Amino acid sequence: MQFLDFVKVMLKSFVLPRANKLILLLSLGFGWGATGFAQTNIPAKTEPGLVVTFTTPEGGQAKAADVVTAPNVWLYVPAGKPATPFLPGGKFEATWEGFINAERRADYQFQAELSGGLKLEINGAVALAATGNGAATELGKPVRLNRGLNVFKASFTSPTNGDAFVRLEWKPKDSFVQLIPTDALARAAEAPNLAQAEKLHQGRALFVDYRCVKCHAGPAPESGMLELTMDAPAFAGIGTRRNYEWLARWIADPKALRPTAHMPQVLHGPKAKAEAEAIAAYLASLELKSAKGAAGTLLNVEYEGSSGPANTTLAENSSLAAGGRELAETLHCAACHNLPGATEMDAAKIPLLHVREKFADGALIGFLMKPDAHYAWIRMPNFKLSEDEANRLAAYLLAAADKPKSASATQDVAVLERGKKLVQTSGCLNCHVLKLENQFATKRLADLTGANWKQGCLAAAHGETSKAPNFNFTAEEREALAAFGATDRASLMRQVPAEFAERQTHELNCRECHGKFDGFPSFDILGGKLRPEWSRAFIDGEIKWKPRPWLEARMPAFALPQRAEGIAQGLAMSHGYPPQTPVEPAIDAEAAKVGQKLISMVGGFSCVSCHAVGEFGATQVFDSAGINFARTGSRLMKPYVERWVRNPQSVDPTTKMPVYFDETGKSPLGDVYGGDGAKQIDAIWEYIRLGDKMPPPPTP
Repeated sequence: MQFLDFVKVMLKSFVLPRANKLILLLSLGFGWGATGFAQTNIPAKTEPGLVVTFTTPEGGQAKAADVVTAPNVWLYVPAGKPATPFLPGGKFEATWEGFINAERRADYQFQAELSGGLKLEINGAVALAATGNGAATELGKPVRLNRGLNVFKASFTSPTNGDAFVRLEWKPKDSFVQLIPTDALARAAEAPNLAQAEKLHQGRALFVDYRCVKCHAGPAPESGMLELTMDAPAFAGIGTRRNYEWLARWIADPKALRPTAHMPQVLHGPKAKAEAEAIAAYLASLELKSAKGAAGTLLNVEYEGSSGPANTTLAENSSLAAGGRELAETLHCAACHNLPGATEMDAAKIPLLHVREKFADGALIGFLMKPDAHYAWIRMPNFKLSEDEANRLAAYLLAAADKPKSASATQDVAVLERGKKLVQTSGCLNCHVLKLENQFATKRLADLTGANWKQGCLAAAHGETSKAPNFNFTAEEREALAAFGATDRASLMRQVPAEFAERQTHELNCRECHGKFDGFPSFDILGGKLRPEWSRAFIDGEIKWKPRPWLEARMPAFALPQRAEGIAQGLAMSHGYPPQTPVEPAIDAEAAKVGQKLISMVGGFSCVSCHAVGEFGATQVFDSAGINFARTGSRLMKPYVERWVRNPQSVDPTTKMPVYFDETGKSPLGDVYGGDGAKQIDAIWEYIRLGDKMPPPPTP
C-alpha cells in the first residue's frame, strides 16, 4: 500500500476533529521513511562499522563465504588475489550491511570511484546503481535519509578483468561530494554468521602468533602469509645478554613472569625445575667471542653486554635516571609498558620491574639501541636512541627494577650437556635459531585430524606426565583454534595485505599513540592519507626527517622490510587505494605557477604564514609551524590533499587551519580561475608536486 492510500484509509477510520486529523497526518509523515514507516528493525545496540559478507560466484561449485567487519565501503583487491584469507583468489562479491546515520532528515546523493559493479540501497530504495572501470560514477538520484539510523546495504561485484576496488562517497544537500564519515556508519552488535567467522579468523591468527607451524610443518613459510616466517630470539650469544637465574625461571614457566607471553611451558613433572636450570645453564654458556668494544657500542649488530656499564652502576646514578624518566615520558613508553611508579597496572601491558633480573650487565643499553638485533619480529620498536639516551633510559628502568637473585650458572659439564640435549629434544630449536642439530619432531600440519585439535597443546588440562607444550590457552582460544583446524587451512597460503595490516597494527599498539597524543594523527585516516611507498619507508625507519619537527616524540622504526611493506600497502588497500601509488602525469608547469601564487601572501591564501616551502621559512608562526610543503607531495595522496584543503575540519576537527571554500566549493579568490575551488586546489597540488624544486612564493 502506498503512503497516501494508507493515510486516506487511516483518516476515514477515525472519527476525529479536523485539527486532530492534521496532527495525526503530520505524525504519520514524520514517522514515514524513504520507502515506508520508520524502520522497526533498528537494533537496540549497535557498534561502529559495517558487516561485510564476501562470497565467490558458485560456478557449479559450493559457494565460499566469509564475514568480517569494516569501517566503511572501502576495498581494493588486486586481480586474481583473494579478498579475504578464507576465499580463493578470483571473482568475488561483497555486501556491506548496517546503518547510516543522518543528523537531520534531508536528501543525499551518492557516488563511487570503482572498478566493478555497485548497487547501494538506503531503507530499501536504490540510491546508486553503477558499473565503473576506475573513474568516479555519476551522482545517484537524491534519496531521503531520516534523522538517525537508516538501513544501509551496498553490494559490489568484482570486474571480469583487472583490480577490484570501490570507494563510496556522499553529497549532503547544498554541499559537496565528500567521504562518508566513519562515525556515520553502524552495524548491529550481533550479526548472523559474524561470530563463527570471527572465530575462524581468531584461530588463524593464534596459529601464526604462537608459531604452531614451526613444530607442525605445513606450507613453506616464504610461500604463504608473512607471519609464517616469524622468528623468536636467537640463542647465539644469549649468555652475554641474559642472566642465568632469570632464564631458569622464564624457561620453567614463562607466563608466571609475563602473563601475555606466547612461549609455552615445555617442561612438566618433578624434574621440570632441574631441567629448566640445566637449559638455562647451557644457554648462559653461549657467549659472544668477538672482541669487546667500548661501553655502549655496537659491534657488527651484536652487542657485547659485558662491555657496557654494570647494571648496579647505572641504577645508582640518580641524575641519569631522572633524565631517563623524562625520556620515557617523551617517547610515550607507557603506551605499551607499565612504567615504574604507575598507580594502575594494565594487564595487557608489559611490566618493566624485571629488567634488572633479565638483562646481563650492559645488555639493556644494547637492547634499547637495537631491539631487533637478535629477534626480527620483535614488537619492541627501534627509537634510534643515541648512546647517551640509551644510558639514561637504562638507568631509569634499572633504578626502579627488582634486584636480581644471587645465583650463578653451574659449570658442571654433565649439567651443560643435559641442558644442550634438552634444547635439542624439547622443541626449542623449532623457533629459536642456533647452529645445533634439532632432534625434535612431531606431526605435520596435514596429518592433524579433528581429534588432534583437542589434544596435546590444545588439551584443556596438562598434567605432570604431559609431553605437550602448555600454552595456557583459554577455552575461547582452544575453541577458535579447533574451528580453524576444521578448515582446509588453505588460508595460511593467502596473504591479504589489508587483513595483515589490521592484525599487525593491533599487535604493535599503533592506536595507543595515534589519535591519543597531541600531534599524532588519527590512525583511522592514515591509509587514505599517506602514499604507501612513503609509509613503508617511514615505518621501516628509512625517513630521516620528522614530518612534525616541533614534536619531542618520535616515530619509532619497525625495521623488518616485509612487515613495513605489508602494513603500508594493507593500510592503503583497506581504504580502497592500490598498494602502489599510480603514476601521475607530468607536472602542469602553468598550473604550478598559479599554485605558487595561491599559497603566497600576494593575492593568495597566505599558506606561508604557517608553512615553510623548502628553505623559505614560515612568516608568521605564533604557535607551531605547519608541515613543510616541499615534503608534502612525496608523502601525501592527492585525494587526501584535496579533502584537507577543501575542508580541514572535516578531516581533523582540532586543526587550526581555516576553511577557505564555501559549501559549493567556491573560493574567495575570484580572480583565479573565476573562484573555482577545485581548479585552485589542483594548482596548489601541481606546485606541491615540485618538491625540493619548488620555487619560493612571491613576497609582499
